[in-house]
Amino acid sequence: MNPGDTGDLKAEDKPRAQEALETGVQAMAELQDVLYAQDRWSVLLIFQAMDAAGKDGTIKHVMSGVNPQGCQVASFKAPTSDDLDHDYLWRCVKHLPERGRIGIFNRSYYEETLVVRVHPELLAGQKLPPECVTKHIWRERFEDIRAFERYLTRNGTIVRKFFLHVSKEEQEKRFLERLEQPEKNWKFSANDVKERAFWKDYLRAYEDTIRETATEDAPWYVVPADNKWFTRAVVAAAVIDALGSLNLHYPRVTAAQRRELAAARKTLLAGG
Repeated sequence: MNPGDTGDLKAEDKPRAQEALETGVQAMAELQDVLYAQDRWSVLLIFQAMDAAGKDGTIKHVMSGVNPQGCQVASFKAPTSDDLDHDYLWRCVKHLPERGRIGIFNRSYYEETLVVRVHPELLAGQKLPPECVTKHIWRERFEDIRAFERYLTRNGTIVRKFFLHVSKEEQEKRFLERLEQPEKNWKFSANDVKERAFWKDYLRAYEDTIRETATEDAPWYVVPADNKWFTRAVVAAAVIDALGSLNLHYPRVTAAQRRELAAARKTLLAGG
């Protein structure tokens, strides 16, 4: 994988990228309003990335125009003891979006084929029966995830997955900013630096995961993340495309409802 050269976006191009994002945010807000009113489909957006790739900022900017009533965000960190008493999909299933809503997963069940694969010792803490930890466990997890996402799609939840692909050089730059700027110190974790030692392992895990779980119904978008404005514009365009594919429309008013509306209007105009 190569993050590409979008990190070199010229300064004069930034206003155009920002304008494209703002236009996309407005279009998304309009589509989300219809999604919420129709109350038939739901949309699940999954964001995965290396540390400091800009997941939080992308979610914040791309979804800035969406009505909070129609959007929900869930972040997944290390599993709790309660999580480990269940299957690995359990904690994510609890946060699936309701009909009419956009759900956002900041990390997800894909951590089970990424960080757990890079650090297989984590499997020992998952309380799995020894018979379940086979030499084919990663292939089996890919099969299960494909089946799960197919199930969601068949039941009206549209799945779109984004890997924000930051370069190792840009990640280092952003880590240093977190160390040097007091207002960003809280974002820094020493463990993030330790994980850089596994960079190639993570890339291989991502390549395998994306290859094995990218389907027509639940595609992956590998988005270069060295330039934040470019990343946000690409994600916004992909979400708009997904919403636009759903044949969304406001609920149709029946003849009986139109009569009720006409009667209500007559009452109001009469001062009632």
